Amino acid sequence: MKTLKFKNPPDSKKKLMTILFWTYRKTTRTEGCAPLFLKKVVTNGKTYTPKGKKLLKLTDEIVTEIIEDVNGSNPVKFEISMGDEFIKVKLKGNVFSVSTVKSREIEDEIIEKLDFELQKKYPSVCDSFKPRVTHRS
Repeated sequence: MKTLKFKNPPDSKKKLMTILFWTYRKTTRTEGCAPLFLKKVVTNGKTYTPKGKKLLKLTDEIVTEIIEDVNGSNPVKFEISMGDEFIKVKLKGNVFSVSTVKSREIEDEIIEKLDFELQKKYPSVCDSFKPRVTHRS
């Protein structure tokens, strides 16, 4: 498990999307075009998992709860799968931790990239990424 403490992160929503995007982007190096699946999101009050055959997407309600927990220094945990890789992410305040199962070097790459991106006023996140993980009504 690798950990990073952010010095001057952007607002919580940008921070959340940046973390998820670069976790996905760096994992594609070993897993190629495999789909990204949010398997579980655990906040202080609830655990979110996919219902039946549907994919777990971040609704406005879930994002709001995540941001409230992160701003209140409560941990939020994500379980993500992509191809053969299984990733655990934890976000608590300005501390981010990542653990991978198959390729430990991905952890270093994610930490290195987030350390760089989250120092920017406008971190890089691909416009097509947000619809993949969020729910549109």
